[in-house]
Amino acid sequence: MKTIPLRMPSTKTKKHSWQAIIGMLFALLVIAASLYAFLYLKHDHTLTDLRSRLQGMSALHPLGTDHLGRDVLTRLLLGGGQTLGYSLLALGAALLIGIPFGLIAGYKRGWIDKLFMRIADAFLAFPDTIVAIVLSGLLGAGIGNLVLAIVIVKWVSYARLVRSTVLSESQKDYIRVARTNGLSDARIMTKHLLPHIAGHVLVLASLDLGKIILLISSLSYIGLGAQPPTPEWGAMLNDSRPYFQSRPELMVFPGLAIVSVVLLANMLGDYLRDRFDVKKEVQS
Repeated sequence: MKTIPLRMPSTKTKKHSWQAIIGMLFALLVIAASLYAFLYLKHDHTLTDLRSRLQGMSALHPLGTDHLGRDVLTRLLLGGGQTLGYSLLALGAALLIGIPFGLIAGYKRGWIDKLFMRIADAFLAFPDTIVAIVLSGLLGAGIGNLVLAIVIVKWVSYARLVRSTVLSESQKDYIRVARTNGLSDARIMTKHLLPHIAGHVLVLASLDLGKIILLISSLSYIGLGAQPPTPEWGAMLNDSRPYFQSRPELMVFPGLAIVSVVLLANMLGDYLRDRFDVKKEVQS
């Protein structure tokens, strides 16, 4: 008599399920905290009070005040809205440009595909961070110009991913049947091809979110992103740098916020990669 081996539940699946739950809960917490700070907190994040500068934690200022007497908690929560909001804006704009471009290039091929490959090769010749720094410097300091620079850098990776997926899918039988039945190219791309690339794009976007957050924070830290008095985590790190020895928590709070959000975004990306069974090459 043959014995049927019992399958034990995968600990990896359980682990990634918990990662997704924790990541989603934390994301909701950050969004709720940012909305609370925007709607209900009574402290003005731009109001300076030099008599209250560099105060410790208190009932009035739960995380103390900065070098200009501004409430750190208020600026930290509003800074989360700035950092995450602009990161999502840059990511969404890159998706809106990259997905249609990749669809058309992969499906139409010909001179369109060749033109796209030459443009992609030009962008991929240099690291993303270097190109973003150069573009931000040329466009001028400011969070709007920084977002534009990130979009210019990031759309290529999504277009390349979509193009490669469309190239493989367009050779399959169901696409040939769709063409035989007289479906238009636009109908085939939106109804048949787009659902197949959604999982790949979602995984890459979730993994890219942490990179974009780090990019916005780091460039704001060196003065190319958010400008004073706008609260932003990277800019808060730069403002607090001269007071690190006397008030190290002024740098610890925004630093922990950046690290936590980036780690949880990566955890969510790992979960989605396993959920959609996407190979690790999607990160490149």
